[in-house]
Amino acid sequence: MAKSKAKELSTEEKLKNLHDLQQIHNKIAEINTLRGELPMEVKDLEDELEGLNKRVANLDEEIADLHGNIADNNLAKEEAQALIERYTQQQNQVKNNREYDALTKEIELQNLNIQLSDKKNKDANSAIESKNAYLEESKQLLETRTEDLELKREELDKIMAETAIEEEKLLKKATRKENAIEDRLLNAYNRIRKTYRNGLAVVSIERESCGGCFAKIPPQRQLEIRQRKRFILCEHCGRVVVDFEG
Repeated sequence: MAKSKAKELSTEEKLKNLHDLQQIHNKIAEINTLRGELPMEVKDLEDELEGLNKRVANLDEEIADLHGNIADNNLAKEEAQALIERYTQQQNQVKNNREYDALTKEIELQNLNIQLSDKKNKDANSAIESKNAYLEESKQLLETRTEDLELKREELDKIMAETAIEEEKLLKKATRKENAIEDRLLNAYNRIRKTYRNGLAVVSIERESCGGCFAKIPPQRQLEIRQRKRFILCEHCGRVVVDFEG
């Protein structure tokens, strides 16, 4: 019903409604500016913490796997040492040089296995030391970022609490004002707003210039704007230019 009534409004009244809606949106933008980059900072910290938690979990798993490898290597060493003892005892019971040489080769092979296990353990311990250092660094960073996030959330929650009621009132006010504007004009208004980061679709004359792009407005054009008999767009930026105060 409000939209059908809006069609009966004069051009001046339509301009005034668009100007008023822009003022409401400007106040909402001021609230968002007050919140600043906090919402984005909170989201970035949450993403970073998620990554850090995954990193810590992966490092814990990798270190556990390395300890498991060391245990396997130690078991292999014990088995090799047991075989060496058995082969050494068998050497005392051989009947010919061929059997003795075969056992000697087996003993040499098991000694090589022991050396290989020792090398693997050395490498694993070195990797564990490196990963533990990285893990400790990651945990400290995780703790710091967790504290940062708590502070940012507290700050954001405080600002949200202070501005939520005012923002809700403004949003309801904007909805009522939008209902008083015909669809064609409202769509054009929203289209212009999306074009600019500051969301300005309706601007005033400021020092004989467009309040959006600050391009000079010719005197005759200024007079037409002040008469409020038709919609006049800035020739440079395409915003609606009006002369209402406030």
